[in-house]
Amino acid sequence: MIKNISSVLILIIWITGSVLAENPVKENENFSFAFFTDIHLNKGHFTKNHGGFQGIEKAIESAKANNIDFILTGGDNVDIDILKKGEAETAHNLYKKYAEIIESSEIEYHATIGNHDRFCLSDKNDELYNDGLFEKYINKSYYSFDHKGWHFIILNSTQICNGKYCVDDVQKQWLANDLKSVNPNTPIIVSTHVPFLSVYYPALDGKYTDTDTFSNFKEIWDMFEDKNLKLVLQGHMHLYEEIKVRGVQFITAGAVSASWWGGAYHGTEEGYLKINTSGDDFSWEYIDYGWEANK
Repeated sequence: MIKNISSVLILIIWITGSVLAENPVKENENFSFAFFTDIHLNKGHFTKNHGGFQGIEKAIESAKANNIDFILTGGDNVDIDILKKGEAETAHNLYKKYAEIIESSEIEYHATIGNHDRFCLSDKNDELYNDGLFEKYINKSYYSFDHKGWHFIILNSTQICNGKYCVDDVQKQWLANDLKSVNPNTPIIVSTHVPFLSVYYPALDGKYTDTDTFSNFKEIWDMFEDKNLKLVLQGHMHLYEEIKVRGVQFITAGAVSASWWGGAYHGTEEGYLKINTSGDDFSWEYIDYGWEANK
């Protein structure tokens, strides 16, 4: 009887050890990265001597000088959502130019999709409709990657459910599967364009509204309940915000373009966020990279 119990215990220990060996917690190595959001490269920048192309190149130059490992964007990389079917070539050219800037930067670059990154006014049976151009030139519209012991999840919060921004059922299933492979102790950072949480409207308009937050944010947030979610990086609002609740830090990181390349937006200058990790902790600072609007 004792021998049988010992055998069972050995088997349990062996199985548990095997599972942990397949999904170990990697030792965290300190690093920094830059979070760029709301770049808004638009068709007017092809004909003007100032604006987005010069601005994003200056921001990349600044970030590289700050000894970062990579750049992560928070969406609205380009402005193509209002372009009509006949302007498809312009939409392609904006993405090509952006892809060239990324390639020539010679730094690792991960992008999040925003609502303005979608080619919405083309035919719905066009393969490049909606997320198609982003996925053709930049990356998948949702994905994950690991870096020095941290897990990064890039969400597409610009999907539409019942007329509102959301994370749809297909993406939710992908997220559930992705989280299954993540050790509960691994620190996680999420990037989303449309925020989980924001005080934009109370701060500027004196009212609470769910406008410009994605509709099922609570359901998505709850999926991280048994995980080590540390930080949610957000875009869309162009206003700098810091909200910490239930142990999670939410930061809406202003905009590289500030007021769409027209100057500061309600006191938030053209800038980006620099995140510094230390073990499984982090710190951050908002950096004004020195670009000024041509008045």
